[in-house]
This record gives sequence, structure tokens and C-alpha cells, in this order.
Amino acid sequence: MIAHVHVDDAEAYEDYKRANAKPFAEFGARFLVRGGEQTQVEGQGHARTVVIEFPTIEAAHACYASAEYQAAKKLRDDISIADTVIVEGYDA
Repeated sequence: MIAHVHVDDAEAYEDYKRANAKPFAEFGARFLVRGGEQTQVEGQGHARTVVIEFPTIEAAHACYASAEYQAAKKLRDDISIADTVIVEGYDA
């Protein structure tokens, strides 16, 4: 799962992060990138990038669709703009 996010209210966004911890843990999510400094070198983007690894693409879809994650997402809907994709990983 990859998300590019613009956050209008950083304090309220912390509530979203606390709320998403349980469903992410339940579905085996592991953060590879969570915010951090970034440099936009091409195209348009948002100030925050998040990359989350799941054990399977099915787990990522199930997590996103879960009632618990959707409840957490509601906490960020009014205070952020996000472009989020679930994409199959690559094994080198």
C-alpha cells in the first residue's frame, strides 16, 4: 500500500495513526516509509509518503476494507487529502 498524503491538521492526524494501529497489526502491516523527509523530483505529489508492506495483496485489501480501518480512515477524511494505491509487490 502506498499513500501520498497532504495533512491539514497534524494533531488530528495523530488520532488517525493511533486508530489505524490495530487493524494494521491484525493484517500484518509493516511500515517501510512513514512520513520522513522527501524530495519531489518529478510530477506532483503530497508532502507525506507512506509505504506499507503486507504479507499478501489480499491482506492489504482486507485491511483497507475492514470496519476498523474504515473507522480510522474517517478520522483523517476531513483533515487530509490522500492518494492511496494497493499494488502487488516485487520479489527480486
